Amino acid sequence: MTDETRGVGGTVGPPWSVDVLADLHAGVLDEREAAELWPRVNADPEARAIIEALEATTADLASLAHEPAPPMPAEYAARLDQALAAEAASRQAASFPAAHVPVEPAAPPQEPSVAPVVDLAAARRRRNKRVGWSAGILTAAAAAIVAVVLTVPGTAQRDGTAGVAAPAPSGPSVGSDGSGAEALLGGAMGVRDFGPLQNEQRLDACVAAAGLDPDVRPEGIRPVNVDGKAGVLVIYTTGQLAQFRLVAFGADCGPAHPDKLFDKVVGKK
Repeated sequence: MTDETRGVGGTVGPPWSVDVLADLHAGVLDEREAAELWPRVNADPEARAIIEALEATTADLASLAHEPAPPMPAEYAARLDQALAAEAASRQAASFPAAHVPVEPAAPPQEPSVAPVVDLAAARRRRNKRVGWSAGILTAAAAAIVAVVLTVPGTAQRDGTAGVAAPAPSGPSVGSDGSGAEALLGGAMGVRDFGPLQNEQRLDACVAAAGLDPDVRPEGIRPVNVDGKAGVLVIYTTGQLAQFRLVAFGADCGPAHPDKLFDKVVGKK
């Protein structure tokens, strides 16, 4: 990112450097620095406006993965058809010996060609398939992920089956009361990593068990280590500027068992 600053010297604080806010939002600062900067950023309306612009940009970029591939422009499609036709004519001419070339070039041959070299309709279909190549890869990858998720048993942990080890905690560490979780806001915005819960269906069951609305889309979802326990941090907006609700669910949560590790509101009061 170019060094666009608000103020002089890009100081860490009002006036803020755009680069500093971008690094904070991206989660590249260490946890100590992030924990120190987030309260100051949330208290500054102009800094929050930049953070919200970065969040909107991240969300827009993430949505591009679900957009259909645009069709090939007509100009390039026509040029491709012309190139295919020229190649077909060239190969067809090369397939006949010179002795068999008719004396009168303008006269049509009495017998049809043995076999057409290129089918333009088939070539167009191949062209369209190439244009949609990237979308096809994304769809296949998503289908493979869903198939793996559906075949992995997930009831043993929720039911507390004997002999099944609890999942090892992953992600950043926070306190049992959620202390330190505010520093994770920047790096978690737009992320949808269900961690030990594996998929959205299990998270929705946890959310409903906790009395929350599963239809409300979180701003971010990521694994978190809550005082040594494997959990998933879910970030919601509150309707207030620069204010968020952070809810962490344990790996054992499910229907009628929310296993809510903490639930706190952070940011500007």
